[in-house]
Amino acid sequence: MNSLADLPEWNYDGSSTYQAVTDQSEVILKPVAYYRDPFRRGDNVLVMCEAWNWKDNTCQELIPANTNFRHFAQKVWSHPDVVAEETWYGIEQEYTLISQCTKFTKQPLGWPNNGYPGAQGPYYCSIGANVSFGRAIADAHYKACLFAGI
Repeated sequence: MNSLADLPEWNYDGSSTYQAVTDQSEVILKPVAYYRDPFRRGDNVLVMCEAWNWKDNTCQELIPANTNFRHFAQKVWSHPDVVAEETWYGIEQEYTLISQCTKFTKQPLGWPNNGYPGAQGPYYCSIGANVSFGRAIADAHYKACLFAGI
């Protein structure tokens, strides 16, 4: 692969992710950037895409999906009145790590075996081994993203 144009568009069923209605559920993924894959290396790449929906059942015109925030941000930042401004973006890693070690059910990492943790206060933006679970995994993830150039 030599350019973004070498990457094909792809699609998925957006009704299961609430990004499309059931009778018109195809979401089109348009590649907008790619990065070397720090996990598999070699010729493998990670691809960042924008999500698009068909405007109607004729499948003639695509419109940005309501979750296509990158597209809408790009429209703002390319406007002549703000093009000279310096854009800063912050990436928030937000995901749930599921424990494989619980006896009865798979639940979020660090939760007590039979119940729920306390209020979110100590966990939100937390530090410390008693409230910040899976930190090594999150750190490895962000370092891999940086290594890839994301």
